[in-house]
Amino acid sequence: MKSANLVIALTKGRILEETLPLFAAADIVPTEDITKSRKLLFDTNVETVKLMVIRGSDVPTYVEFGSADMGVAGKDLILEHGSDGFYEPLDLQIAKCRLMTAVPVTDQTDSDVLKVATKFTNIAKHYFAEQGRQVELIKLNGALELAPSLGLADSIVDIVDTGKTLKANGLEPKDLIADISSRVIVNKASMKIKNAIIRDILSKLSTAVKAK
Repeated sequence: MKSANLVIALTKGRILEETLPLFAAADIVPTEDITKSRKLLFDTNVETVKLMVIRGSDVPTYVEFGSADMGVAGKDLILEHGSDGFYEPLDLQIAKCRLMTAVPVTDQTDSDVLKVATKFTNIAKHYFAEQGRQVELIKLNGALELAPSLGLADSIVDIVDTGKTLKANGLEPKDLIADISSRVIVNKASMKIKNAIIRDILSKLSTAVKAK
């Protein structure tokens, strides 16, 4: 049976460092240092609010199925997962980057079927379908920048921040697929059952985002 507590799933890593100050401004503070603990579930100064710290790719799943009432996840992960199972009411305007295609600087691709390496296979599939381009998708979870130089792929689809890693590996960004930032997502049932507290948190977070 679902707990009466409000559980908020946060993305661990760099995004967490930018997320926690916003929640502090919304009067939600963990009772211990999250960054130094191996625990996954934390109490806060609000007795009924718990924070869960998990991999970003898992946040949409936990929120969709109601194990977490709210969550913070990158727009890239939301697009890849699909957003039918939850609401996306607030852009926190943090962890900004771009989801792009990238190709070798000396791009000579003239094949009818473009080989694309990415971990965002759903996004890439939809993007290239909209472009009317026939592609073969190759799922990789890391070291995407090596794929073109080793002949595994003609192009990659990945997150681009400064572009330095691409340049160091002989690649250059080409087409923008989406601007990415971290968003608050809310389970649809939770929005009905716990509407008052969720709307209060969203209001305070929105104020904190505008004050940044």
